[in-house]
Amino acid sequence: MIAAVIPVKNEAATIRKVIRTVSSTEVDLIIPVFNGCTDRSREIIEVMNCANISPIHFESSLGIDVPRSVGAAWAYKLGAEIVLFIDGDMEGNIANTLRRLLSSILRKGFQMALTDCYPPETGSKPSQLARYLLSLRSELNKTLGFEEAIGNASPSHGPHAITRKFIESVPYQEFAVPPAALALAARCRLDVGIGARLPHARLGSRQRDFYHNRQIAETIIGDCLEALQVFYGQTRTRTHNGKTYLGYHIERRFDLLEDFLKKIFT
Repeated sequence: MIAAVIPVKNEAATIRKVIRTVSSTEVDLIIPVFNGCTDRSREIIEVMNCANISPIHFESSLGIDVPRSVGAAWAYKLGAEIVLFIDGDMEGNIANTLRRLLSSILRKGFQMALTDCYPPETGSKPSQLARYLLSLRSELNKTLGFEEAIGNASPSHGPHAITRKFIESVPYQEFAVPPAALALAARCRLDVGIGARLPHARLGSRQRDFYHNRQIAETIIGDCLEALQVFYGQTRTRTHNGKTYLGYHIERRFDLLEDFLKKIFT
């Protein structure tokens, strides 16, 4: 079985199209994770009346990336062999990208298939902030031994897919810190590769303000710092050269995740 996990945080404007896009692929089960929604996102999905949807509802916000952990655990519990992750605001025409990710798992034997959102052949010019993040991601991937296989791609960015073996190798909590999950994949010698290439602009993600972009950047920087320490088996910290990179990390509700895991696995 192939399951798709879709974190949903006030995505009423886009979630209908995202569900339809995922439904057009080989996905058997769709798992929307409602992450403290205060809009009509939940109602919209209920009205669609899709038989293959298994929603999970959280009244409180789980914070960034934690819905992936929840969705991965629920997909595993239901017997999924492959899990696809796509954000609830990715309303671009990306069905073929999702199919390529799934195909790369099935045909190339990847345990994690990533999307390269900055392929050089597109001529896209990322911002200065994005360039810094890309360089940091490249440095991390080089340390992990993945640079040749995935360049600067990251599970923090773009749709991606994993196998049941990946879920069994990486603790659920680490899915909430995507670069750390990647570091553990390296330690476990799992095969990670590029399953699809699609410029970031074509994902159709919602445009955000400078504050949000800065917070996301600091979140991922801190995540990459943690990932390096996870890889080397060191004590985790998000501080480098006297600066601590928190971003949205402080909003991650690991306590709610722990409660959910206990509920479904005990």
